[in-house]
Amino acid sequence: MSGSVSSSGSRRLILAAMIFAVAMTFIDQTIVSIAAPQIQAELGLTDTGVQWAINAYLLALAALFAFGGRLSDIVGHRPMVILGVVVFAAASAMCGLTPKGSAAEAWLIAFRALQGAGGAIMYPAALAIVVSSYALHERGKALALFFGIAGGLTAIGPILGGWLTQWTWRAIFWVNIPVAIVALVLIAVSKPRTPHRPAPMDYRGLVLIVAGVGLSVFGFQQSNLWGWHSPAIWLCIIVGLLLLVVFVLVERRTPAPLLNVRHFRNRAFRVENIVLGVSMAAFVPVFFFTSVYAEVALGKNASKASLDLLYFFLGFVVAAQIGGRMLDRVGAKRPVVLGCALACVGFFLWAGRVTALDESRIVWWIVVSGAGLGLMLGQANTDAVNRVPQLSYGEATGITQTIRNYGSSLGLAVLGTLYSSTLQTRLTQALTGQGLSHAAASQQAAQISRLGAGSSGGTASAPQFVRLAVAEATRSVLIGMGVIMAVACGIALLGLRRGKQTELPAEDDEAVADQAGPAPVADDGRAGERPSRYRRSS
Repeated sequence: MSGSVSSSGSRRLILAAMIFAVAMTFIDQTIVSIAAPQIQAELGLTDTGVQWAINAYLLALAALFAFGGRLSDIVGHRPMVILGVVVFAAASAMCGLTPKGSAAEAWLIAFRALQGAGGAIMYPAALAIVVSSYALHERGKALALFFGIAGGLTAIGPILGGWLTQWTWRAIFWVNIPVAIVALVLIAVSKPRTPHRPAPMDYRGLVLIVAGVGLSVFGFQQSNLWGWHSPAIWLCIIVGLLLLVVFVLVERRTPAPLLNVRHFRNRAFRVENIVLGVSMAAFVPVFFFTSVYAEVALGKNASKASLDLLYFFLGFVVAAQIGGRMLDRVGAKRPVVLGCALACVGFFLWAGRVTALDESRIVWWIVVSGAGLGLMLGQANTDAVNRVPQLSYGEATGITQTIRNYGSSLGLAVLGTLYSSTLQTRLTQALTGQGLSHAAASQQAAQISRLGAGSSGGTASAPQFVRLAVAEATRSVLIGMGVIMAVACGIALLGLRRGKQTELPAEDDEAVADQAGPAPVADDGRAGERPSRYRRSS
């Protein structure tokens, strides 16, 4: 984008403020899983209650990202970041204060969902501020740092959770409070300002997308608990998908839509969102299955098992910086295609060595897999947001994050089913070989599978046949991840064009402005400034 941008020092301060703001949302995607056994034991939660304490957060994030993105474009990005940080921190404090007794389960689930809502209104606004603060061909480097740290924090979650739970599980929620305070101080000092445009909220579209995404993601989440044979699973998924189809049809006829589906007419925006959705089906599940493999197959305790994720994090963060600079120099196609291919190779080679039950043989392929995803994820996301006018940055981020969460939910469901099926089969074969009847072996294998799949403590005493079965199940999942990244690579190779993105023509922003209504307003209340090629408020 042409026009003035924030000074170099101001931009770095703004970037730091937004990284601290979103840090909480990424840590909390994975941190609770580690503390789940302690939480359940102390509060007396049911298995379903524990599952919902994890899923309520992810479900609220997925369902409300689109709303958060649109709201930030209407109300202003800085106010929505501040509101999101406050809501998230307050909900975190309340999670940490969960009382013992009959109210514990409902209390924890409700405030976990509120955490997700806070994250959903915070993240799109934060990313919109970062994008607006940098010129078009400087964003790759800046957002590589943003996405690199964000992705790394997803891996740090289990490590931090393992350390904090040695004191008290409540600390995994309370740790968000100082992070929120730092974010608010940095926002107050840096005073980020971006244009926004007041417009009516499309409540009809909001209801449709929340219901559609919520129902279908819920179906994916519950598939491993209820089984794919359950009619309720398919009812949730099918009804959710139908509501999303209705949402698209309605939005095409709505004067001021919640999401402007015409953004998908842009080839690069459309392709990169597909690539993001596909690749996230491998990215989020890798944290779960890597931890289970380290605990059960390698016999590590939870804290040491989480350290294996640092190898993935190392590759991810370093490659993200390389990919960001590549995006600025030559455009998105090269880092996205190369990243997908590298991740594909890494997952396949990793899969070929997990059954040796020797960590030294898989470390480098964990690093390579992380590097591949680091090279492409942030760059695809950044280039997709770059393809829309400045007044729609929050909306575009809402779209990309909704699709990313949808892809990760689908990936966890499908790969989780593949893992469970392979584990059950291998355990049954091993037990049958020990002399049990097929029926008895199958029943015992099911019991072992439930313990192994949800392991959160050390399992150094697990029998060798169980370790090997878990390793073989992990191999099948890693092969699945390799296939997923091969598909993403093919889509990027065929769908993206070479070359750097050029400036959006001014008429693109004018069209958005005319559709939305009144003149754009800066977050400090100043009106009448056009976005994009027009001067930014600073």
